[in-house]
Amino acid sequence: MDPSFTIPVSNDMLKIYIKQHERGLLFRRGDFRAILGPGEYRLWANLARPGRDWIEAVSLTVPRFEHPLLSVIARTEDAARELTVLNLGETQRALIWREGRLLDVIGPGLHAYWNAPERVGVERIEAGEGRFDHPRLDTILHHAQGRALLEVVEVDAASRTLLLRNGELVDELEPGRYAYWKGGRSLRAVSVDGREQTLDVAGQEIMTADKVTLRLTLAATYRVTDARRAVLIVGDHAQTLYREAQLALRAAIGTRTLDALLADKEAVGGEIRHALEQRATAFGVEVRGVGVKDIILPGEMKVILNQVIEAEKKAQADLIRRREETASARSQANTAKLLGENPLLVRFKELEMLQQVLSGSNVKIVLGRGDLIEQVRTLV
Repeated sequence: MDPSFTIPVSNDMLKIYIKQHERGLLFRRGDFRAILGPGEYRLWANLARPGRDWIEAVSLTVPRFEHPLLSVIARTEDAARELTVLNLGETQRALIWREGRLLDVIGPGLHAYWNAPERVGVERIEAGEGRFDHPRLDTILHHAQGRALLEVVEVDAASRTLLLRNGELVDELEPGRYAYWKGGRSLRAVSVDGREQTLDVAGQEIMTADKVTLRLTLAATYRVTDARRAVLIVGDHAQTLYREAQLALRAAIGTRTLDALLADKEAVGGEIRHALEQRATAFGVEVRGVGVKDIILPGEMKVILNQVIEAEKKAQADLIRRREETASARSQANTAKLLGENPLLVRFKELEMLQQVLSGSNVKIVLGRGDLIEQVRTLV
């Protein structure tokens, strides 16, 4: 229900009662005349022009007083007694408190609050363009009007945030919650993640020095160490790093043959990292690792490369076989030389051969009287 209503004055004497939680606004001939307190009032109506005088009853249960004629009412003595009137400039804001609770957050303009049942507390603030700090900031931001008048920036623990007003850096924020008064100038918060990030440069088709077209994927890890440079020097530090990684990869592959690339991929990663580090430092990024993940060859090149590998493996197998044969022949020659120089060793070899021949058989050998060695030699 509207807290104010009109009590018309008839042609007869009118008895009007203003309740304890109300105030009456008296108008005569359309002009405001007074603020009436609680009580009973008797007014005579004008017989010639009925309805030209009236009283508006306003409830005090709504602390803020709003009226189309507020600028007129606020200049009266009654208003000075019954109302707390605030006229705020363009750069001013005010917090209205009652009984320790936030009642309202107001901006520029004319405002009025009833002094009953208790006078409100007013906290005037020069907004300006700086950060708004207050011990009860959470309470203010919880208020609907506070959220409407304040720009809130929240920074998590892993980020750094730069605040720009009309494109100009005005603040660099650590983790936490911040509030700024809204105004005519645009406010923009740019957050930069300070954690280690991964960059994949995938599907790059590059030609080697010996005219072989390859498809490669490059992986890099990096971290933003200077948020100010990362935001102000380049438009998008991640996109800039991606482009620089593309160029460095093409430069490294284009100067190598396919064999050199396949023989030492780590050297390629090191060269690309060195090139990226020099460029990334300029816009506040630290490159922490670079590596070539995948090298994809064309179909016909795979067949040729497999044939080359197969031929190399066969040649290696032949070489190993020849080395084994040579070693075996050398061993036999050394054995023959030893046997020729040592007759007793020959006899031991003969006994070993006899043992091998007779192993697993049931042959019985009977030796007679005489020289045992001569009998064994005869048997062999």
